[in-house]
Amino acid sequence: MRRLDMNMQPATQPCTPPSRHQRLGRWLSAALACCWLGLPTPAQAEVVLILSTKSSVNELSLEQAGEIFMGKRNTLPSGAKLQALDQAEGSATRDNFYRLLAHRDSAQMTAYWARMIFTGKGQPPIESGDAASIKRFVAANPGLIGYIERSELDKTVKEVLVLR
Repeated sequence: MRRLDMNMQPATQPCTPPSRHQRLGRWLSAALACCWLGLPTPAQAEVVLILSTKSSVNELSLEQAGEIFMGKRNTLPSGAKLQALDQAEGSATRDNFYRLLAHRDSAQMTAYWARMIFTGKGQPPIESGDAASIKRFVAANPGLIGYIERSELDKTVKEVLVLR
């Protein structure tokens, strides 16, 4: 058994920095870990903003959509009033939507809405469940706007903006 000698001197050999290949390997390991943990990747599903087929609005700009879903506006230049609907908190579609629209994750959105409510500057969209619920509510009411994954789109609603 080896004993620890308190009089031992530290190694005099200098530390060498990691080689280029070691740094690349560490970077690739970190990138793979992010993918494995489900952090944002470029290959996210497309999200579409939807309105009722009865609505007179046929398209929205990214800026208009941002203002509506961030609580800054509820009336379009045409005079049409829209109430935004959110999918359930924690849903992958909701997280992807706000990442694409506002470049914010769910924690940042929670902080944003806490600040907006506290200062009296706005109210969050109405939380309305999953894609099927959003489609059902939007289809029945021309004054509502929601979002779903493109794969969920059908003829009961119309697409007004695609987020990629």
